Amino acid sequence: VQLQASGGGLVQAGGSLRLSCAASGRTFSSYAMGWFRQAPGKEREFVAAINWSAGTTYYADSVKGRFTISRDNAKDTVYLQMNSLKPEDTAVYSCAVHFGGNYYNTGHYGYWGQGTLVTVSS
Repeated sequence: VQLQASGGGLVQAGGSLRLSCAASGRTFSSYAMGWFRQAPGKEREFVAAINWSAGTTYYADSVKGRFTISRDNAKDTVYLQMNSLKPEDTAVYSCAVHFGGNYYNTGHYGYWGQGTLVTVSS
């Protein structure tokens, strides 16, 4: 079972990026999924989550209104559209499967995928 994040890169402040998280080995279409990020020297923090049907989404206050999480269950892929990027958004972004409970807590997620680096220059 693998989750692979991609789509990171270097972007100027105010720019946009779209991250993808593809699952392989099994399907997670019946599970909620989440995006997290970890900046250098900081703990991993919640960014966004989406339930299995894509009917409900959750966002950290710091990204609300700028980031949009979505999913395509047919492709076993979750996306994170990031607009109006700021230097403080610089981090390694990872995706994970939600196994129930608090959506905002890393302890309720598993199958952490390899992250993708997002660097926002000022």
